[in-house]
Amino acid sequence: MKVMEPLELPNGVELKNRFFKSAMSETMANNRNQPNEKHMRLYHAWAKGGAGVVVTGNVMVDRNALGEPGNVVVDDERDIGMLREWARKGTVNETQLWMQINHPGKQSPKSMSKEPVAPSAVPMGDKFKGAFNPPRALTVEEISALTSKFANTARIAKKVGFTGVQIHGAHGYLVNQFLSPHDNRRDDDYGGTLANRMRFLLEIYTEIRDAVGEGYPIALKLNSSDFKPEGFTEEESLQVVGKMASLGLDLIEISGGNYEQPKMSTGTDSEVFFLEYAQKLKEKVNIPVVVTGGFRSPGSMESALEKNHTDMIGIARPLALEPQLPNQIMAGSNAEITTRRLTTGLTALDEKIGPVVGNVYYAMQLKRIAEGKGTERHTNAWRPLLHLITTHGSYALKPKRR
Repeated sequence: MKVMEPLELPNGVELKNRFFKSAMSETMANNRNQPNEKHMRLYHAWAKGGAGVVVTGNVMVDRNALGEPGNVVVDDERDIGMLREWARKGTVNETQLWMQINHPGKQSPKSMSKEPVAPSAVPMGDKFKGAFNPPRALTVEEISALTSKFANTARIAKKVGFTGVQIHGAHGYLVNQFLSPHDNRRDDDYGGTLANRMRFLLEIYTEIRDAVGEGYPIALKLNSSDFKPEGFTEEESLQVVGKMASLGLDLIEISGGNYEQPKMSTGTDSEVFFLEYAQKLKEKVNIPVVVTGGFRSPGSMESALEKNHTDMIGIARPLALEPQLPNQIMAGSNAEITTRRLTTGLTALDEKIGPVVGNVYYAMQLKRIAEGKGTERHTNAWRPLLHLITTHGSYALKPKRR
């Protein structure tokens, strides 16, 4: 099977196969935002499950800027012992374990940030204003400090044994906000032209590369488009990847959307999300490309690889249900890859809370794996809804990370 073949990155690092476990936020850190035994067990299960690369949920670079409760923060070396154990457990079975590093920018809920920061003081859309405080614009000095925070987190990741890092430049978080002309209305060196809007990302990459060296994998998760008026476009995305490839980026993962247009959750018209964009991208750059989401069968995976439409098969939520899925597919079993839409039986309620409840359902499955339990497969939305309300009270039904 093509999916079983190794893949060599531009820096010479070899990935044992083409399965790429994409990031899912675990929300399992304690109230001091530290990783714990649950992370160890969860990532040990995924490492044993057969994927060539396993990417962590978004690890925040600043403990004063969280995307949601339970985020892990790595902004200094206070948790270095637990981080070493996380890396050790997650790299068994010749698995690459990459830390996804992130800053939420203005996508930090009211419960997390009284005054979030962003490229410009552009609030979230009307639908989300009740859940997010208006941001203030970052100063140039603060932008430089944040660039160094990304590099510091990457330095620590390498020091403790993570085998790579992924910059989160998608889904409406801070890097994506800088890239988007809708969110970035600055008139200095970080706004206006695309060259200026991508400056923050380029500086992050350059500082990380200086911190970790040439042989250490640095990946980027990037929107193919924001799918909204005046947002980051497909053509701009292609230009950004071209520039990043010229600087030595090792791998690009394609996604799309943000809180207001969550294409990363709902998908596009294609069976495999973002595959058309990936084909255009591969005509322009010579770095490995990962498409995540929408693969329905081993046959569709093989076809995408054989046609050179993608270099790796990105999988997320199916691995929250079956961490052994890559091993099962490589063994030739007809493993279940699809996920199911949860429902309360009430259409209006499903439309309102569907994405939030879906996140909770899969987070519940991650916690079950982390506790050594089997996952629960069902389509009943009431159980995760009740869990959400019990855990978060009145905040439960407000939009959070999608």
